[in-house]
Amino acid sequence: MNAIIICGGLSTRLGDITKSIPKILLEIKGRTVLDWQIEKFKQVGINEIVLAAGHLSDALFENIGTKYNGVNFTYSIEKTRLGTGGAIKRALEYVAEPDQPTLILNGDILTGVKLPLMCERLNKTSDGLILGAKVDDAATYGTLVYGADFHLKEFKEKEGKHQPGYINGGFYMFTPEVKKYFPKQENFSIEHDVFPFMKNLYVYESDEPWIDIGVPERLAWAREYWKE
Repeated sequence: MNAIIICGGLSTRLGDITKSIPKILLEIKGRTVLDWQIEKFKQVGINEIVLAAGHLSDALFENIGTKYNGVNFTYSIEKTRLGTGGAIKRALEYVAEPDQPTLILNGDILTGVKLPLMCERLNKTSDGLILGAKVDDAATYGTLVYGADFHLKEFKEKEGKHQPGYINGGFYMFTPEVKKYFPKQENFSIEHDVFPFMKNLYVYESDEPWIDIGVPERLAWAREYWKE
């Protein structure tokens, strides 16, 4: 099993908070976001991770290098903006086992999902799994549409409805099949240019705690209340 963390974004929504420090190195309850994410990957024995880096990649390397917290890191650094899809496409060139499934996590996500259970749910003949994270207020998120078999039917754009829902949790488990859906260009979005064309993608539904710390108010909440 391979692992990629997407951590090359500009973090514009956090303003001066991430002016000189990558979002993934922000502190939550005495640990960095990266520390929390490493512990998640260790649940399934992963000790090699590809960092899809870009903005502030030098600061990231200076802080953690190639070995940190029991994990070996390889850097896939984008020189120009590649988008979420382009970053994943490039990072997949660096994984140690390209014929095996790959876990992909956005660098601003904290989740209590039980990763061994998620891995058990993967059908290796499918395109993969996407985390369907339960939130109490889905108004500012796109939601997932799927049936009793958890086969993903549709991504709904932000509807502004203040109600609970299962959203794209920013945590994916792709089989090597995903590569056939990538467009030829370098810069593209995984959400808009790939997911709509994947025919055999499934949802892993989770009610475990989840938060995206990419805006100041959510970061502040996580720093005060986050726990698994």
